[in-house]
Amino acid sequence: MPLPVVITICFVAVLLVVVALYLGTSAIKDSPKAELRRRLRRMARADRSGAIPDDVRAEIVKETPKVERFIGGVPLLSNLDRKLDQAGLKITVSRFLLIAAAVAVAGFILGLLISFRWEAGIWLKLLIAVIVSAIAVVCLYLYLGFLKRKRVERFTELFPEALSMISRSLRAGHSFTSAIELVGTEISEPVGSLFKTAYDQQQLGLRITEALNNMNERMDSIDLRFFTMAVGINTEVGGNLAEILDKLAATIRERIKIKRQVRVFTAQARMSGYVLAVLPIAAFVLLNIVHPGYEEPMLKESFGVYILVFAGIMQFIGFLIIRKIINIRI
Repeated sequence: MPLPVVITICFVAVLLVVVALYLGTSAIKDSPKAELRRRLRRMARADRSGAIPDDVRAEIVKETPKVERFIGGVPLLSNLDRKLDQAGLKITVSRFLLIAAAVAVAGFILGLLISFRWEAGIWLKLLIAVIVSAIAVVCLYLYLGFLKRKRVERFTELFPEALSMISRSLRAGHSFTSAIELVGTEISEPVGSLFKTAYDQQQLGLRITEALNNMNERMDSIDLRFFTMAVGINTEVGGNLAEILDKLAATIRERIKIKRQVRVFTAQARMSGYVLAVLPIAAFVLLNIVHPGYEEPMLKESFGVYILVFAGIMQFIGFLIIRKIINIRI
């Protein structure tokens, strides 16, 4: 490939990566008013209990941008806004899709740069570029899931302390809403922001049980569902809520302890999965360094490239199977 073409392609790839990074980091400049509008639109779409009047919901949907309304109608992207919120990312769906498109194009160009070093057909080179582009987009979504899991883990670690704080406040004679406000101001992210939002919604006229139930849309945690269910039952039939919350906090702490023990027991299996995933790639790179040109006969043949692509796919599937085996849910 001519040098000017390579330089141009590299420039476009770097430009797209910079644009993606800018779109991802510029979200912190959004005003509180824009964040409020996004939350109102999300509540209007997710409301199933009729807490929001139909005329208000229609007005909120009417103010939603056409691009977001179109994206919300696509089945595969309808829950993307919720996933972004659960991951703690303060960006819109349209901006995330722009980032995904930039990453896909950058991956496609990178795949072309890699494949043009091989003496293969144009269709095989395009196939490799498409595969690299798809892997880049999948990695972006995997990173989104990684952020969501980390946020849930952080929430699970802090949630028992929040429950104990509510229980102590109730025993001290404070109201339940005052205890919710205290958690929102004293507990760090992500627990504090969720409870603060619930308290603000209650102050604006929403029932406290409905405000707490709205937290389930923003945090995918079974512990939070137990809490909201216990509060709802206690509101309907009464009982000693402080004692219930103490027992729930103790149960969560014991489960966290067991999960950490299981993680220690499965450390060897996890390390084996990482080694088996990285070893073929490391061996391929080292052979090229120690014996340059050793693998050129395979790379020059189309059949050899197909074998490498198939081996990479099977390697990835095997890594996922190992992760599935050692992922013990408690």
